[in-house]
Amino acid sequence: HLAASLPLPSERDHLRPRIDLVVFMIDIKSKYSLKNVETSLAYVDASFFLGKVCFLVTGVGRMNACSIEMNAIRKLGEAYCSPVLFCELELEGIRVTTAQRLLRMLRICAGHIPGVSALSFVSLMRSSHDD
Repeated sequence: HLAASLPLPSERDHLRPRIDLVVFMIDIKSKYSLKNVETSLAYVDASFFLGKVCFLVTGVGRMNACSIEMNAIRKLGEAYCSPVLFCELELEGIRVTTAQRLLRMLRICAGHIPGVSALSFVSLMRSSHDD
């Protein structure tokens, strides 16, 4: 399910499935994209930031067209203790790899991978980034 921004409309709450993972997409070419994500973050329950939120940054193959500083995006990930994935959607191989990573994260967040919780997964990702 996709939404352009948060909060989600409440009139369909009874039809909405459980939310296991929230992926905020940021288009590196659009400052509006980052502002929209920053505004939407206020509507996410704090418990989701324990392994059930990630930021997906698109357009990284065209850094010359960049409107957002990479440092601002990294700080966003650090502030919310959430992983940041970078991808170029126009390249099929990277798009497929990114989709596979997101599906793996979703399986973990939904509890479909025995012995791995969303929180432990994020702490493993943070440790590997800090090394």
